[in-house]
Order: sequence, then C-alpha cells, then structure tokens
Amino acid sequence: MYIVADRNGNLQTEASLLDQVLDKMYRHAAGRMLLKPLVVPAVSKFCGKCLDSGISRIWIRGFIRRHSIDLAEYEETCYACFNDFFKRKICPNRRVVCMDPQAFTSPCDGRLCVYKIDDSCKFSVKGTAYTVQSLLRNAKLAGRFTGGYVWVFRLCVEDYHRYIYTDQARVSKFVHIPGVFHTVKPAAYQNIPVYKENTREYCLLRTAHFGTILQMEVGALLVGKIENHPHTESVCRGQEKGNFAYGGSTIILLSQKGKVCPAGDILRHSAAGIETRVRLGEQVGKVFGKF
Repeated sequence: MYIVADRNGNLQTEASLLDQVLDKMYRHAAGRMLLKPLVVPAVSKFCGKCLDSGISRIWIRGFIRRHSIDLAEYEETCYACFNDFFKRKICPNRRVVCMDPQAFTSPCDGRLCVYKIDDSCKFSVKGTAYTVQSLLRNAKLAGRFTGGYVWVFRLCVEDYHRYIYTDQARVSKFVHIPGVFHTVKPAAYQNIPVYKENTREYCLLRTAHFGTILQMEVGALLVGKIENHPHTESVCRGQEKGNFAYGGSTIILLSQKGKVCPAGDILRHSAAGIETRVRLGEQVGKVFGKF
C-alpha cells in the first residue's frame, strides 16, 4: 500500500493484490529467494516471446477490464499480440506537450518523486541509499550532476508506455548497462538496490534550455524491455524517444545544479515520501530561478 498525489494535492492509496504479494515477498529472505529465478534476463526474454505470440491476444480484454483502460484515448487498430497492445499509441490530442521554453516537461506518464543529489553525489530512494556513480557506473560523469536533482518517474502497467525527449537537444550515444529485472514497485526499494541492479540504458541530452540532462530507461520485473528508437544526433521537444514492452518500468532524469527547479507541489510531496501522478508533456519544473 502506498500513497500517490495528483497535481491538485488530492491523495489516493494504491494497493493491488500484486502489490501486497510483492511487498510480502521482498520483505522476507525466503520470498526474495523465490523471486531470484524470476528476475534473471532469460526469464524476461521467455516472457517477452510469449507476449509477442499471437495467442497472447486472449489476455488483452481481461487486462483492459482489470485496469479500467479507456480505449477511446488510443489510436484504433488491430493488435497482433499482447505486446502490440501494451505499446499502443495514444491519440495526438490526448497528451499536449508544454512548449514554453522555460517549462521542464515530463517525458512520460507515471508517478514522480524528485531527490536532491548531495555534495557527495548521493541520494536516497525510500530509505535505500544510492550514489550517482553506482547508477551510471561512471564516476566522472556522475560528478557533473553533484548538487542537482534525480527525477524518478515510475510507470505502472496501466500507464502509457511510450516516452519523449523533454527539450530540444543534441543527443549522445546510448549506453546500455546489463542487469536483472526486479520490480520497480515501492515494495522492493527498502530491500533491493533496484536502480543499481536492474537493466538500464541512458544518454546525455545537451538541451537548449536546461543544461545537460541525463535520461535513463530502467527495465523491470517480467520483461520491462527497453525499445529506444534508432539514435539521432538532434531532437525536438516532444519527439518520441521509445517505449517499454510489458512490465512496470521507470524513467530517471538527472539535472545539473542550478539548471532546473522542480515544481513546488512535487518537491513537497517528494519530501513526504509521496509520489505525484504526472502525464507525458506536462510541466513538472522550470528553468532555475524563474518561478
């Protein structure tokens, strides 16, 4: 069970049966032992093949009903398999990207928390300590974000699983870090250093308005496959970067000191350990000093 806020400050408790089961398993050593076979890449690849098969279409209707998904929001099409449905495209008018040059926008739908990076290049997520170096496996690069912010956007299975670039930018090469596939639900945070162990991929964005931003996609339990579009050197704000295949997933942004200031409601909720529900393209911060 965990608390999520909307942008108006209304709080809601979220606790599915799966959340409860995972919470119990991650809290106990025996449960974590049982989960070990499920987080290895081979299992995720097998699940991915199953969800890419035509027979997987039989699960689509139940998934829509169970998660109350409004298909009117999405482009009408026939789905060849469950993953085709999971990667469905939203209608253009259902997500509007804020084009104010000073507005820092969300790259995806999800639940957002922001964390300050201290002078030792450390931050804490739900009681688990991280260093930016362990996240990136690159000490020199990590040092560029000392004093900035970590933006953690957690996507649930019912969320829209395509994501965008947050600003006009020059893009570095994509760096892939192999790993396992723990759940990204809060149940795992206090017992597993998820963002040091999970498979992830990142690139640097030399943006027009926010300095250098690092954007990272993190895979999760049972597939959570990262499918980035082919690399291009120059991108526009709102341009689609890629999508996840089935599974809850996470996008992490790193912003530099003195470049981006998170919105006040998101800072307050994050300080209280509460995630804020956001949508792709909406404003979640602004150029530092412009509020």
